[in-house]
Amino acid sequence: MSFFEQTNKGILLKIRLSPKARREGVESVYTDANGVDYLKIAVNAPPVDGKANKALIALLAKRFKIAKSRFELVSGLTDRTKTILITGNEDVKQLTMELNRCPKSSGEM
Repeated sequence: MSFFEQTNKGILLKIRLSPKARREGVESVYTDANGVDYLKIAVNAPPVDGKANKALIALLAKRFKIAKSRFELVSGLTDRTKTILITGNEDVKQLTMELNRCPKSSGEM
Protein backbone atom coordinates (compact mmCIF):
# COMPACT_ATOMS: atom_id res chain seq x y z
CA MET A 1 0.00 0.00 0.00
CA SER A 2 1.01 3.60 -0.46
CA PHE A 3 0.09 6.93 1.10
CA PHE A 4 -0.50 8.52 -2.32
CA GLU A 5 -2.49 7.65 -5.41
CA GLN A 6 -2.64 9.20 -8.86
CA THR A 7 -6.15 9.98 -10.11
CA ASN A 8 -7.49 11.72 -13.21
CA LYS A 9 -7.79 14.95 -11.12
CA GLY A 10 -4.28 14.82 -9.64
CA ILE A 11 -2.66 13.09 -6.67
CA LEU A 12 -4.45 12.06 -3.48
CA LEU A 13 -2.32 12.12 -0.32
CA LYS A 14 -3.27 10.32 2.89
CA ILE A 15 -1.81 12.28 5.79
CA ARG A 16 -1.54 11.78 9.55
CA LEU A 17 -1.14 15.25 11.04
CA SER A 18 0.56 16.09 14.34
CA PRO A 19 -0.46 19.64 15.33
CA LYS A 20 1.27 21.72 18.03
CA ALA A 21 4.60 20.02 17.29
CA ARG A 22 7.93 21.50 18.29
CA ARG A 23 9.35 21.02 14.80
CA GLU A 24 7.51 21.23 11.50
CA GLY A 25 8.14 18.87 8.64
CA VAL A 26 7.54 15.60 6.91
CA GLU A 27 8.48 12.92 9.42
CA SER A 28 7.93 9.47 7.93
CA VAL A 29 5.41 7.05 6.50
CA TYR A 30 3.06 5.90 9.27
CA THR A 31 1.22 2.57 9.04
CA ASP A 32 -1.89 2.22 11.21
CA ALA A 33 -3.23 -0.97 12.81
CA ASN A 34 -5.27 -1.73 9.66
CA GLY A 35 -2.19 -1.57 7.44
CA VAL A 36 -3.11 1.78 5.87
CA ASP A 37 -0.14 4.03 5.08
CA TYR A 38 -0.14 7.76 5.80
CA LEU A 39 2.49 10.44 5.33
CA LYS A 40 3.16 11.67 8.87
CA ILE A 41 3.56 15.45 9.02
CA ALA A 42 4.07 17.76 12.00
CA VAL A 43 3.07 21.44 12.16
CA ASN A 44 3.48 24.06 14.90
CA ALA A 45 -0.08 25.39 14.56
CA PRO A 46 -2.79 24.30 16.99
CA PRO A 47 -5.85 22.37 15.76
CA VAL A 48 -8.12 25.39 16.26
CA ASP A 49 -10.15 27.25 13.62
CA GLY A 50 -8.44 25.39 10.76
CA LYS A 51 -4.99 26.75 11.65
CA ALA A 52 -3.33 23.31 11.54
CA ASN A 53 -4.92 22.56 8.15
CA LYS A 54 -3.68 25.87 6.73
CA ALA A 55 -0.20 25.21 8.13
CA LEU A 56 -0.25 21.74 6.58
CA ILE A 57 -1.11 23.07 3.13
CA ALA A 58 1.51 25.83 3.42
CA LEU A 59 4.15 23.27 4.41
CA LEU A 60 3.27 20.92 1.53
CA ALA A 61 3.18 23.79 -0.98
CA LYS A 62 6.63 24.93 0.09
CA ARG A 63 8.10 21.42 0.24
CA PHE A 64 6.86 20.40 -3.22
CA LYS A 65 7.04 23.89 -4.80
CA ILE A 66 3.37 23.87 -5.77
CA ALA A 67 0.87 26.73 -5.42
CA LYS A 68 -1.33 26.52 -2.30
CA SER A 69 -4.38 26.96 -4.51
CA ARG A 70 -3.78 23.49 -5.99
CA PHE A 71 -4.31 21.77 -2.61
CA GLU A 72 -7.82 20.69 -1.65
CA LEU A 73 -8.74 19.08 1.68
CA VAL A 74 -10.98 16.19 0.64
CA SER A 75 -11.58 14.62 4.05
CA GLY A 76 -10.49 14.94 7.67
CA LEU A 77 -11.31 18.59 8.36
CA THR A 78 -11.24 17.99 12.14
CA ASP A 79 -9.43 14.64 12.25
CA ARG A 80 -5.72 13.80 12.46
CA THR A 81 -5.99 11.63 9.35
CA LYS A 82 -6.65 13.65 6.22
CA THR A 83 -6.92 13.17 2.49
CA ILE A 84 -5.60 15.98 0.34
CA LEU A 85 -5.92 16.31 -3.42
CA ILE A 86 -3.14 18.05 -5.30
CA THR A 87 -4.99 19.08 -8.43
CA GLY A 88 -3.52 18.98 -11.92
CA ASN A 89 -1.43 16.45 -13.76
CA GLU A 90 1.31 18.65 -15.24
CA ASP A 91 4.01 17.73 -12.71
CA VAL A 92 2.84 14.29 -11.56
CA LYS A 93 6.06 12.51 -12.52
CA GLN A 94 8.26 14.89 -10.50
CA LEU A 95 5.86 14.90 -7.55
CA THR A 96 5.68 11.09 -7.52
CA MET A 97 9.48 10.92 -7.39
CA GLU A 98 9.51 13.37 -4.45
CA LEU A 99 6.83 11.41 -2.59
CA ASN A 100 8.72 8.15 -3.08
CA ARG A 101 11.73 9.77 -1.35
CA CYS A 102 9.79 10.39 1.87
CA PRO A 103 11.37 8.60 4.84
CA LYS A 104 9.93 5.20 5.60
CA SER A 105 8.92 4.07 9.06
CA SER A 106 9.55 0.67 10.56
CA GLY A 107 5.89 0.13 11.46
CA GLU A 108 3.39 1.73 13.79
CA MET A 109 4.41 4.77 15.76
